[in-house]
Amino acid sequence: MTDYKTLIDAETWAFIEKTNSYYPPDTIDYTIAEQRAIYDRMCREFFAGYPQGVTVETTAIATPTASIPIRIYSNAETNSAAMVLYVHGGGFILGGLDSHDDVCAELCARTGYEVVSVDYRLAPEHLHPAAFDDVLSAFEWAAKTYVCPVLLCGDSAGGNLCAAVAHATRGHVKKPAGQVLIYPSLGGDHSRGSYVAHADAPMLTLRDIEFYLNIRTGGVDRTGDLTLSPLADANFAYLPPTVLITAQCDPLSSDGEAYRDRVVAAGGYAYWFEEQGLVHSYLRARHTVGRARASFTRIVEAVSVLGRGEWIW
Repeated sequence: MTDYKTLIDAETWAFIEKTNSYYPPDTIDYTIAEQRAIYDRMCREFFAGYPQGVTVETTAIATPTASIPIRIYSNAETNSAAMVLYVHGGGFILGGLDSHDDVCAELCARTGYEVVSVDYRLAPEHLHPAAFDDVLSAFEWAAKTYVCPVLLCGDSAGGNLCAAVAHATRGHVKKPAGQVLIYPSLGGDHSRGSYVAHADAPMLTLRDIEFYLNIRTGGVDRTGDLTLSPLADANFAYLPPTVLITAQCDPLSSDGEAYRDRVVAAGGYAYWFEEQGLVHSYLRARHTVGRARASFTRIVEAVSVLGRGEWIW
């Protein structure tokens, strides 16, 4: 058994306890509607507001199959070197434009880049590959709309969708210029590594992961589907430069290491950093937990560097 009392500091425990007070660990046993109501309330309680100078516009991308809501974050003095397509987490069943609203606003303020947040369709109403299709459409829209390079950035489920889009578009004339994946779910082996060591971690358990996968697929076995599990790809060549930042106390952490290893083995650029003592969903702790604050600065720096077309790792 992992001793989380020694791995996790007091600030992070306070964050965990506050989160659990709004979103109890057994929330996956509730109905989907109840889970969404609980999650949305929790996100409102953690909302940190917009930094000064950031303005937003909520609109939609029209596609042949769906209208995809997006929110565009801009600065008074925008850095036009790149733009960021942000894809939120939430287990593929939760979240939207409001759940990561302040994260996107702060990313915009601190990098200077315009940020576009994507409100992809959620399961179980829209099973896989609906979310992937929406994020792919959003990337194609961004590639056509913006002259500058397009960066992918996402957390958890959003990291999965970013990576899947990066794999699907690497042959495009305008492919992603880079990707920053924050504690992503990439379809790793559940019988080894962090999946075993941290199967019962605070904030996310292996049971949670398997629940979300089952809901996303409608219970259908989609082993080998690259749009579902990027780590299932046999070819990791020609992917964009990738920075993966994971939490030590998270069953998903090994996915970051495995993805890094495969990109590097294929001759690409990838860097993996495991945040010691942090837990899944720590982005919401970036103003109250020192380790999370430092990690968010690392994320901002990674987005900034990739947007400049540089590689410093």
